[in-house]
Amino acid sequence: MPANNLSDLFANNRAWSARRRADDPQYFARLARQQAPKYLWIGCADSRVPANDIVGLDPGELFVHRNIANVVAHTDFNCMSVLQFAIELLHVEHVIVVGHYQCSGIRCAIGGGMLGVADHWLRHIEDVQRRHADVFQSVAPHHHEDLLCELNVIEQVRNVCRTNVVRNTWRMGRPLAIHGWVYGLADGLLKDLGWSPSALPDNLEAALTACAARLQAKPR
Repeated sequence: MPANNLSDLFANNRAWSARRRADDPQYFARLARQQAPKYLWIGCADSRVPANDIVGLDPGELFVHRNIANVVAHTDFNCMSVLQFAIELLHVEHVIVVGHYQCSGIRCAIGGGMLGVADHWLRHIEDVQRRHADVFQSVAPHHHEDLLCELNVIEQVRNVCRTNVVRNTWRMGRPLAIHGWVYGLADGLLKDLGWSPSALPDNLEAALTACAARLQAKPR
């Protein structure tokens, strides 16, 4: 049953804790001792996209950063700090940018709705649509939302690759791969968009353009 007030949330928490301890008496003691995730998930803040559940990992196994429409902006010190912390302190080996279909942020960016402060954030999505205007011209309008969701993911993969912390990690020869995935609300499945740099491409823009062309050409 959905929670109706804050006391329900505390009750749910106690029940969850009890179930965890019943299944594994040392669960919380072990969890408190260390955090050693191999993955950083950069995803959307949408409440329908529970990162750990989707990939079947326990707390402590997945480091997570979320915002509206999974944007990686170089001016966002929150995101940049999470990225640096995950790579330099936790030594994650995979950074996964995960968008999702039926994303409200994507939908609002396409519709050009006036939301207030959020409009400034959604300019990042509008910029993606504008940069790939030629790709949208060959795709039926009713597929534009899904296409923008995918293009936004690969654009954010590019943004991750351009950060100093990622470039420095690659220069030092440490293992690190950046991935672009999309989650389907309708079936609960993840889709790999087919671009996972593990070193800085010789031509980052050309690599992104090639991935965008593959997304444009795929059957829908």
